[in-house]
Amino acid sequence: MSINIKGKLKSLIMPYTVLSVWTVIVLFPIWTMVVNSFKFKLDIYKDPFGFPIKFNIGSYKTVFQDSDFFIYFKNSIFVTVISIVFILILGALAAYAMANWKSKLSRWIHMFFIAGLMIPLRIGSINLLEIIKSMNLLNTYYSLLPIYIAMGLPMATFVLTEFIQQIPGELTEAALMDGARRSSIFVKIIVPLLRPALGTVAILNLVPIWNDLWFPLLFITNEKHKTLILGVTRLFGQYQTDWSRILAVLTLSALPVMGLYLLMSKQFIKGLTAGSVKG
Repeated sequence: MSINIKGKLKSLIMPYTVLSVWTVIVLFPIWTMVVNSFKFKLDIYKDPFGFPIKFNIGSYKTVFQDSDFFIYFKNSIFVTVISIVFILILGALAAYAMANWKSKLSRWIHMFFIAGLMIPLRIGSINLLEIIKSMNLLNTYYSLLPIYIAMGLPMATFVLTEFIQQIPGELTEAALMDGARRSSIFVKIIVPLLRPALGTVAILNLVPIWNDLWFPLLFITNEKHKTLILGVTRLFGQYQTDWSRILAVLTLSALPVMGLYLLMSKQFIKGLTAGSVKG
């Protein structure tokens, strides 16, 4: 009995050691950013990794009072939420169609979506700029919505199609025999079962959309329509030598992503592990 316990402990040492080291590597930059945002400028240079001796909240007050931080924040929230909602809706509909449509054409369409994962959207920036200009969306945050939706659909379709194909076909057949329509089956049966996969897709698209600088920089010059990351670059120029203010802005911009990830982490893990164990 004791030999089995020792064997199990030895088998757990390596993975837990790797996870602990990886946790320290991931959390160390976040710790450095947060603690230095509460320090005075000179204290950062004296001890950049230590806990602040005197807390300085003046940096946060300055960011809130002397900048357009809340405007940038609201714009980023609007663009990110609307984009993810449309990605989830359109991706789920497309995945449901391709999972149930058995033909050569459906396989080609599926391959077309998968190809979108391999081709970076930034390659067509000039053409996209012309399209957005022809749609009269240039210099507004609405110009980012079709770009981000198109950027997220390949991933959403790929993940959700594989997930729907693992749902037992008997559920759909039983509902059809009871007289349910395809739309009712999708809303009442498929979507509730898709929640882990939808959470995974949402998180996978949340970070690149929230942190994107390229397309806002390309499409938007109006201060009232700038996103948070684009606005942060302006604050970098404004507070070029005041690292406490710069780190305060970066901390505030990172909070929504970390908060949403913590709220959706259970669904994210379920979506990643779905189908990994059979029995």
